[in-house]
Amino acid sequence: MVSPMSPSPRVETLARSGIETIPKDYIRPEEELKSIGDIFAEEKNNDGPQVPTIDLADINSDDDETRKKCHEELKKAAIEWGVMHLINHGVAEELINRVKNSGREFFELPVEEKEKYANDQAAGNVQGYGSKLANNASGQLEWEDYFFHCVYPEDKRDLSIWPNNPADYIPATTEYAKQLRSLATKILSILSIGLGLEQDRLEKEVGGTEELILQMKINYYPKCPQPELALGVEAHTDVSALTFILHNMVPGLQLFYKGKWVTAKCVPNSIIMHIGDTIEILSNGKYKSILHRGLVNKEKVRISWAVFCEPPKEKIILKPLPETVSEAEPPLFPPRTFAQHIMHKLFRKDEDEGVDKKQNDQSD
Repeated sequence: MVSPMSPSPRVETLARSGIETIPKDYIRPEEELKSIGDIFAEEKNNDGPQVPTIDLADINSDDDETRKKCHEELKKAAIEWGVMHLINHGVAEELINRVKNSGREFFELPVEEKEKYANDQAAGNVQGYGSKLANNASGQLEWEDYFFHCVYPEDKRDLSIWPNNPADYIPATTEYAKQLRSLATKILSILSIGLGLEQDRLEKEVGGTEELILQMKINYYPKCPQPELALGVEAHTDVSALTFILHNMVPGLQLFYKGKWVTAKCVPNSIIMHIGDTIEILSNGKYKSILHRGLVNKEKVRISWAVFCEPPKEKIILKPLPETVSEAEPPLFPPRTFAQHIMHKLFRKDEDEGVDKKQNDQSD
């Protein structure tokens, strides 16, 4: 249903209006502007640390040593970075292209057509087409439009808000969600073993086969006339257990690693995976939920497809698992439901923790 009016102009509309300067609501604070550079130049820079690439070809190898090496590399990336490029991940390139094409075609529709799917944040309905998730940490606007909806399990979807145009959107997204759900099980199994747990333990702790929810957010970042002043998505960590991300091979993702912003390369046929807060909490901080943000540019539209694997909001208490806690390593996180964790991130006023854990906008 078409919203009577939008709370702010769609960023796409702004970008296409011919403006040469962006409205002040999109300009980042002075101290933040110092760290925003040219994303294309930064992506070409090979100096310094790089986001690890993990080859999953041997994830189920019959050879013990080969399989263990694959598992160890993934575990190491989860401990040191909390983000990685997955290659040979088992999701067919043809399916990924269908997902990308249908999402791109949806965003190429006229804005008035997309408005038929507009969400109503004021009423608490965040599913659908929108331009800013409520209550972002700075109170400023971000240079993106998005489409957000639950994609798995099938009985929790609301197909009435899924785009019918393009025709392949629903079938492609449905199949992709199923395949990501299977991939999530494999990843959670490796992470469980890496903590010395039974291989199905982490999956059970985040809702098991029935309750883990997959939410997709397609982020559409229009060309920005002053990209050095804006952000597509501001610095945040994901609240999810795991996040899987596709993109249209336009750089933009940056990770805050060892005190500096590192630009993720565009790795062909890869899926970017983040460890989210949920797994960081359960592992008592052994696996990292890394601070990240999205930059924009004036030359190319960037699109990303983020799928957040989330536990049920109220049914599970998130806290460090007993096996991860000892006298030497006391619990780093208090017990909270997933819903309480989200609220804590949105509304806490504790400035001592700085920027790095203050915000839960769904990202990238």
